[in-house]
Amino acid sequence: MHSVLQRGNSILAYTLSFLAFLTFCCFVSTVFLNYSTGTNLKAVKVLVKNVPDYSASREKNDLGFLTFDLKSDLSSLFNWNVKQLFLYLTAEYKTPNNELNQVVLWDKIILRGENAVLDFKNMNTKYYFWDDGNGLKGNKNITLTLSWNIIPNAGLLPNIFGSGSHSFQFPIEYTTSRM
Repeated sequence: MHSVLQRGNSILAYTLSFLAFLTFCCFVSTVFLNYSTGTNLKAVKVLVKNVPDYSASREKNDLGFLTFDLKSDLSSLFNWNVKQLFLYLTAEYKTPNNELNQVVLWDKIILRGENAVLDFKNMNTKYYFWDDGNGLKGNKNITLTLSWNIIPNAGLLPNIFGSGSHSFQFPIEYTTSRM
């Protein structure tokens, strides 16, 4: 006959196999959903300063300041398998030193049940917009893009780019006044 430990082991193995199957069904039920939506971005106030970078050397680097408007309805992205959204605003630009520069300027976490309709006006960036040289002054092609990661209960962690972006340029003169 089977001992109590053998029977307990069989029940536990069967239960874990069944739970793994249910988790896989959760994953399959939402893996093919479209998680993209439209975003409306606009840079409102754009300034650039030339300030010393105290972390490495005493040379001066460009520091960009901008405020932005953001409007997007992300409530359609939530379903029963989405725990939260991790949003982040990036700026992409090209300089003579680097073919591709990407800087994260702002981020936000939206939990399930929170208001997922974004309507921000004149928002300041959360992080500094440093360039590792003088590539911001007069740069004519800075592109803002809103992206998000979907944090699911079970399944993949997709990285989604919003369908709207905004391009702007920095001024050709440095700002000398205090902000």
